Amino acid sequence: MLEPSNNNELPVIPAKRYFTIGEVSELCGVKPHVLRYWEQEFIELSPIKRRGNRRYYQRHDVLMIRQIRSLLYEQGYTIGGARAHLSSDDAKEDSTRTKQLIHQMVSELEEILELLK
Repeated sequence: MLEPSNNNELPVIPAKRYFTIGEVSELCGVKPHVLRYWEQEFIELSPIKRRGNRRYYQRHDVLMIRQIRSLLYEQGYTIGGARAHLSSDDAKEDSTRTKQLIHQMVSELEEILELLK
């Protein structure tokens, strides 16, 4: 597992529609049992469940997990504090999430540019 550190050190999210819990675990630096626990604690986090209760996360879920990870591990929030912070995001745009999205888009555009060369 990755040390609690800056989200910029996390791997780039691949251009896929769905991710398994193992893939999300690697992309976010969080163990699968922690992801399952966070699903109970954060209503914003709700992966699609299919056959045999297998979880399939979408890109927005992965970004949400990275934001939760940042709040808990880097910014020192408690679960309750992180939950309150995320629910207050309905009224205002969270700069951390925006920065993550911009960084992700820049990385993807650079990859596309390399493919076109």
